[in-house]
Amino acid sequence: MNSQPESEGCKKCCGLSAYVIAVLGAFLIVAGLVWVMVQYTRPEPLGEDRAAARRKALAELKASNEEVLNNPNYVWENPAKGIVRLPIDRAMALSFQLWQNPAAARSNLIARVEKATAVPPPQVLE
Repeated sequence: MNSQPESEGCKKCCGLSAYVIAVLGAFLIVAGLVWVMVQYTRPEPLGEDRAAARRKALAELKASNEEVLNNPNYVWENPAKGIVRLPIDRAMALSFQLWQNPAAARSNLIARVEKATAVPPPQVLE
């Protein structure tokens, strides 16, 4: 009679150990897949020539932005539609003046947007 409880205990122990091994195996498989994906999706390191090209492009972009933002002159963006680029100080003063009356400012803004984004009618050839 003593042999039966020992075999039941052994079966429980073997079942529990199999369960633990299966869980650990699943974790190892997931960890392996994560490691493979990290290695697969890692971008290659930037070379010094690529970093220099990016620094040069950034410097050019900043210089062109600085030129556009701090230009003290009026510049025609689209003469056909009457769009002019203003200096920042003058644009801020005009905005402040315009928005003293919000209803008129909204209608004026909507009219200017419609004018700037209007599609010209197709030309008819006769």
